[in-house]
Formats: sequence, C-alpha cells, structure tokens
Amino acid sequence: MAQRLRSSLAAAAATLALAALTLAGPASAETRSAVFAGGCFWCVEADFDKVDGVTDTVSGFTGGRLANPTYKDVAYSDTGHYEAVKVTYDPAKVSYRALADYFFHHVDPTDAGGQFCDRGDSYRTAIFVDGPEQRAAAEAAKAAANDALKGAVVTPVVDATPFYPAEDYHQDYYLKNPLRYRYYRWNCGRDARVEEVWKNAKPAS
Repeated sequence: MAQRLRSSLAAAAATLALAALTLAGPASAETRSAVFAGGCFWCVEADFDKVDGVTDTVSGFTGGRLANPTYKDVAYSDTGHYEAVKVTYDPAKVSYRALADYFFHHVDPTDAGGQFCDRGDSYRTAIFVDGPEQRAAAEAAKAAANDALKGAVVTPVVDATPFYPAEDYHQDYYLKNPLRYRYYRWNCGRDARVEEVWKNAKPAS
C-alpha cells in the first residue's frame, strides 16, 4: 500500500513538473534596454515600436529629482525630469548603436528648448546611457549626426538615472487613441520638422 502511494505521488509530481514547464514555455532570449528622450513620449514610443528587434517600449520620466513623479508633476512643476521611453530590445536583431542612430533621425537634435510644438525642459532630447559600452555607441551616433547636421546637434548623452513609468493611459497611447494621436502628431508638426532637418543633411562618409 505504501509503495503504491509513493508511486502515485511520484507520478503526480512528475505530471505537475511537466505542466509547469509547459506553462513556462521556452526560455526567453537575452534582452537589453535603452532610454531615449525625444519630446512627446507617445511619439517616441510609436517610432521605436516600428523597429525590428524592439520587444517592448514604456513611456515614463527620468533625469529629474522627484521620485515616482506623475505626469502632472512633470508637466506643471520643476522636477528636472524628461519625458522619455525605455526601449527593450533583442541585441541579436538590432544593436544599441542602430537604435541611437534611429533616434537621432526621428527627432530634431538641433533644438535645445523642446521638440516641435512642445516646449520646455521636459520635452528636451537626451540619451541616457548605462555604462561605458552604451556611452561609446551613443557618442558615436551623436558624432555622426553632428557631422551630418554641420555641428548643430545639442542633444546630450548623460548617465542613466532612475526611470519611472508614466500612468497607464500614456502607455501605447497611439494604439489606444489612434485618431487623437494622429491629429496631435500632425498638428504638432513633428514629421514635417524632422524631414526638414534631415533633408539637407550631409551624406555619411
């Protein structure tokens, strides 16, 4: 009797272990993260979601003094925070340098006072780097952009600081509110200005 009970328990344990493995699925590939500030985080998030190899984007705040800020804190008081996006990516599909180059070509890196119709410190551009490897790649991308734009780039490369996700209604805003998002983006002149900035850029050597 005891032997049959032990056998039954062993079989049950094996079944549970197999079920756990099935539910867990295969191990995920290694991912890394990058943080970019490029004006309205709705737009930055939408742009990076188009990149093959990007697995997730989160709108939020970084670079400031206040812990766990709200959108109202950042928009209406002096917190020092930027609107930013944390980009999770698969380095086997896209490199950090490629992401940094992509970032520069989807903002106006010559504007120190904000981006497009959004003015003020929270809408400035910046790349927040985590460690020397990211800094070297970001600085190389900045140098390339600066060369292409004849020395006009003002976007800083700065050390990463804590990143705080924005409220849920800001996440995937362009998917949740497509008509409002498209109108905002067009009315703000984002794409028109980016095209204007980069159309006469010096070709890469």
